[in-house]
Amino acid sequence: MDASVIVVGAGPAGLMLAGELRLAGVDVIVLERLAKRTGESRGLGFTARTMEVFDQRGLLPAFGQIETSTLGHFGGQRVDFAVLDGAHYGVKGVPQSTTETVLEQWATTLGADIRRGHEVLALTQDTDTGTVTVTVAGPQGTHHLSATYLVGCDGGRSTVRKAAGFDFPGTAPTREMFLADVRGCHITPRPIGETVAGGMVMSAPLGDGVDRIIVCERGAPPRRRTQPPTYEEVAAGWQRLTGQDISHGTPLWVSAFGDPARQVTTYRRGHILLAGDSAHVHLPAGGQGMNTSIQDAVNLGWKLAAVTQGTAPTSLLDTYHSERHPVGRRLLMNTQAQGMLFLSGDEMQPVRDVLAELIRYDVVSRHLAGMVSGLEIRYDVGPGDHPLLGMRMPHQELITPDGHKTSTTCLLHPARGLLLDLTDDQALRHTAAPWAHTLTTLTATPHALPPTSPLAGTTALLLRPDGHIAWIHPTTPTPLTDALTRWFGPAR
Repeated sequence: MDASVIVVGAGPAGLMLAGELRLAGVDVIVLERLAKRTGESRGLGFTARTMEVFDQRGLLPAFGQIETSTLGHFGGQRVDFAVLDGAHYGVKGVPQSTTETVLEQWATTLGADIRRGHEVLALTQDTDTGTVTVTVAGPQGTHHLSATYLVGCDGGRSTVRKAAGFDFPGTAPTREMFLADVRGCHITPRPIGETVAGGMVMSAPLGDGVDRIIVCERGAPPRRRTQPPTYEEVAAGWQRLTGQDISHGTPLWVSAFGDPARQVTTYRRGHILLAGDSAHVHLPAGGQGMNTSIQDAVNLGWKLAAVTQGTAPTSLLDTYHSERHPVGRRLLMNTQAQGMLFLSGDEMQPVRDVLAELIRYDVVSRHLAGMVSGLEIRYDVGPGDHPLLGMRMPHQELITPDGHKTSTTCLLHPARGLLLDLTDDQALRHTAAPWAHTLTTLTATPHALPPTSPLAGTTALLLRPDGHIAWIHPTTPTPLTDALTRWFGPAR
């Protein structure tokens, strides 16, 4: 066996997964077809939920000075995230290439083996031995690698998905759109896009005279390209839609994309799993793709680590599909809706006008902001009606009995389970002791907790390594031992 886990693809999902696995001490090999990064940055910033996820692993300082904003959109209609409870901000202007650099440095520092220039050609799964073997073309020729688990994070045209026989139903793209970074054109900013007579255009300044542009020309048929479009095609489309000639600009890179909507029927087939674009493809509306992919990896990482190390049964991996497949399905639904709103012609204007009126109501803004940011996600962790049960734990400062100040965010850095004893309950700590190999138990009190907080009156909390709350005392009817066994395996 060459590794416990082989991850195919060194994009955001694959790198995040590799880091999560290494935090738990799992040996992992990442195979990436490209010898080096392209430098292209389809993503530009990340959502409030991804910012929280990075923060809970201590990654935010690696991004340096970041600019945040509460402004977003749904199908071109502005949505203010400030209507959400708490301080939720998205990060602006961080190229995906920077995010990948941060994640790769983190994963390699933790000990991940990342092999670039290694393309997976084929795979086999031996159900008797529980082994997955891949055929790889690398710099030294073709060879074979084997692992207990294989995870496909290799994008919308995933080799792993196809070779493993995953069903991938949905709709084919209906149009082609262009994406480019261009220098020297002084383009008027259109940060959330602008509907024009022939389609939609978007533009944002990136600094140093560079602008990010998107060209969505109505009626442009989808094409299956083997090479990126030429800059001349992009400039011609931009001029037709805006009247501005940018043909004199210098393109840094150019790409094309479409609006397919497909999702695999299952995220797991035996010892082979999928995450990110390998599992779901969609119109990149609101920058949700990279963020959903990263959150797929965070949900899967600790579960796969626990199963691989034998601390939890393989059935824990079934919760990866049951929790993340509905998220992907909802992602396809909202991106399709946004595409219809934003990319259709005048026939959609009455719907846009109605939505613009509805967004003025806070309840509608909260709903849409929660949907596109991922902040609405709540997993089914068992019975209980507490408003935070199954949600991700909000940042909360804590004071330990010796006066030390910490926070739930800092305590999640190691990606271990966390039991917070908020009332110095010795019996509670005794109950959790048999899970000390996978769980950190801390006695502390919340700092500056307002009486209106949903945590008011809470005496204990069980957090999964991904930050989601699995048990709350005194409102959860399930015994703590049942919750511990479900998420962290049998006692030792």
